[in-house]
Amino acid sequence: MSHVGVPRGTVRKRRTLALLTTGVLTIPVLAGCGSGDEEAPRGVAQDIAPTARQAVADGSTVNWAIDALPATFNAFQADADSATARVTEALLPTLFPMDKAGQPRLNPDYLESAKVIEREPKQVVLYKLNQQAVWSDGREIGAPDFVAQWRALRGKDSAFWTARNSGYERIEKIERGADDLQVRVTFSKPYGDWRSLFSPLYPKEVTGSPETFNDGARTTLKNTAGPFVLRSVSKADGTVTLARNPRWWGDKAKLDTLVFRAVAPKDRTKALTDGTVDVADIDPSTADRITLARRDRGGNGQPLTHGPGADISPAAALRSYAVAHGSDEKAAEAEQAARAKNRKAVLAYAAEQKALRDFVVRKSLEPAYTQLALNGESGPLADDRVRRAVARALDREELARTVLGPLGLPAKPLGSHLALAGQPGYADGSGALGEQNEKEARALLADAGWTRGGALQQPKDTKAGSEAEKKAEKEGEKEGKGGADEERKTTGGAEKADKDAEKEGGKSDRASRDEEDSAASRDEGLYIVGEDNKPGVSTAAYAPATTGTSTVLAPARHAALQSAALRRQAAAALGEDGAVAAQDKQPGGAAGAYAPVGTPAPAPAAAKGQLGKDGKALTLRFVLPSGPGSQSLRTVGDKIAAMLEKIGIGTEITKVPDESYFKDHIASGVYDLALYSWPASAYPATDGRPIYAKPEPATDGSLLVEQNYTRVGTDHIDQLFDRAAAELDEKAARDLMKQADARIWAAAGSIPLYQRPQLVAVDKKLANVGAFGFAAPRYQDIGFKNRQAAGSSADRKK
Repeated sequence: MSHVGVPRGTVRKRRTLALLTTGVLTIPVLAGCGSGDEEAPRGVAQDIAPTARQAVADGSTVNWAIDALPATFNAFQADADSATARVTEALLPTLFPMDKAGQPRLNPDYLESAKVIEREPKQVVLYKLNQQAVWSDGREIGAPDFVAQWRALRGKDSAFWTARNSGYERIEKIERGADDLQVRVTFSKPYGDWRSLFSPLYPKEVTGSPETFNDGARTTLKNTAGPFVLRSVSKADGTVTLARNPRWWGDKAKLDTLVFRAVAPKDRTKALTDGTVDVADIDPSTADRITLARRDRGGNGQPLTHGPGADISPAAALRSYAVAHGSDEKAAEAEQAARAKNRKAVLAYAAEQKALRDFVVRKSLEPAYTQLALNGESGPLADDRVRRAVARALDREELARTVLGPLGLPAKPLGSHLALAGQPGYADGSGALGEQNEKEARALLADAGWTRGGALQQPKDTKAGSEAEKKAEKEGEKEGKGGADEERKTTGGAEKADKDAEKEGGKSDRASRDEEDSAASRDEGLYIVGEDNKPGVSTAAYAPATTGTSTVLAPARHAALQSAALRRQAAAALGEDGAVAAQDKQPGGAAGAYAPVGTPAPAPAAAKGQLGKDGKALTLRFVLPSGPGSQSLRTVGDKIAAMLEKIGIGTEITKVPDESYFKDHIASGVYDLALYSWPASAYPATDGRPIYAKPEPATDGSLLVEQNYTRVGTDHIDQLFDRAAAELDEKAARDLMKQADARIWAAAGSIPLYQRPQLVAVDKKLANVGAFGFAAPRYQDIGFKNRQAAGSSADRKK
């Protein structure tokens, strides 16, 4: 699938990226955080048609769709993307690729062993290289390559344009071991994620100088060490062509050539039916078409029950025929043209469906998850109570079912920010935040001051008028205090008289008046219905006069009670025949009628039930991508908006182009709510820290957020990451990460929703390729089960 909403350069490993959490919280039980002894839930198996190498034919070509040509072949530069990761995996050494369970495993093609041989006084790791491992120019892979990469990435030389240096800055020195095949790495500080280093490993010819590092590997890689070498890059054709590496010492690649072809997600179906590609990430709609195509294989020439014209009823078809052959020549001509256009579309669709029969859909869960991000930098979400209320309003199970259920994948919401189900470090830490509970969500909002009618209230600390007026107002406080005391006494006497008079009334009137009295006691000021500058906001009552002393339209409470009684009587009198005056039909009632402050009379219907505070409605900016490959995100966004509406939170959904979604909105902080994804990592202590690090103020007053685009973080969370990164005991490090995850949940800056689906269309005769899940592909094992005709397999007649 396309990676809309995934930060650029993050698709392969989280440490190439940029993610989230909040201030000090009162956290009930943050142990959420299991002991580490519990068995991790099993993930979804990969789906790649695994086939023994002897059953895979030698030769032929596979065309693999990527979103675009790589922006660079240097995976350590800021503009490295998913295509960079895909191509370099087949060309360069990865010392510890992830296995099916999302754990790093030693790659025997490059290493005989790698382990910590000393812990005190300093950590020392000894790498023993595969003695056959050589670069494509014939030179042995050795310590000089490790040294050059360390110096380029350690962050001490700004001439190297690097996007990250995590872990490399902890290295003190790199030396040759007992022989040329041993590399001894000494760390200045302990580093538990040392296996994340030197992957991919570049030759010293690339990393040895700023010039070659910055520019030498952007458009080509002359020296590689994988099962394939880079043969050519064609911008005109949009292709990167790899050829079998004649110096490869491992299992020989089954394919002669592997072509990565740039195909936009919206063009994938056409590329499959045209025979342009053999492997492509696809969206659910294309997956449905492939499933239908295989189902219709035995249709014996019967018309398809789906596609263009399939929903035309027999009656509609008969009417169309009648019009096309009727006496009205103009109508007949138009109808005949429409019928011809429909026939053409039906034939084209049928031909495409026939071609799609040669493909199967491989599906699993992608090693990435979709989250709801809450921007805590400013606005309502700067209050952790509001963020937690948003989180408690979400039915995450329903959201997961919406995306994964129709695909037949397990629809279980994700319980961790730092591991996925199936990984050893996975534990559900969502209990630190709490389950969905609309009642408690409303209570959190009320505690934060967001109430019904709050959008109509005057801000408590708001003052209007000139500075002279404010000064006069301040000077008159003392005098006004005595007057206010006297007024309270007078008002109290009036209330007593009112109550004595009201004893003559019925019980129902008394109950109604008590309710009005309670409302009026919250604020003795009134506003005039209909004299507002805009619906839902009463400025006449709130704004003091611009000259002279402030004038407040605030009758005493007994006047409000009398007004309420009159309205009830009028309603009773008009209730029989509904004869309401025209001026009373306007929203909020007749102009000039008195109503207690907080009455949402002028508010539009859509705003009814929405919460507010200090004259402002609780409305959040929800930014979503608008591209064709983002339909599932928009569907989830609509459901989230509906869930928030139930607790009184409004949303303003803005749909923006995919290409600007992340750069111009998420990274820039121009949003309140957003949906985007983060890839999984085998090294959460390293890769997760910049995502959840507490933002720090810059000298210009802005925030340095690293990759924490929610702008929410705490010192404690940072400390847990730092301790885990320095912990050499894997179990202890996982326990620290579970504690960090629980606090990230409690901060409610990022709400994991579900693991992303992975749908891949694959030629049915291909083996060892498809939905890989956690595991890195073994490119040398990919091939056709049966030998294809000479030439590219993608050019054959489907």
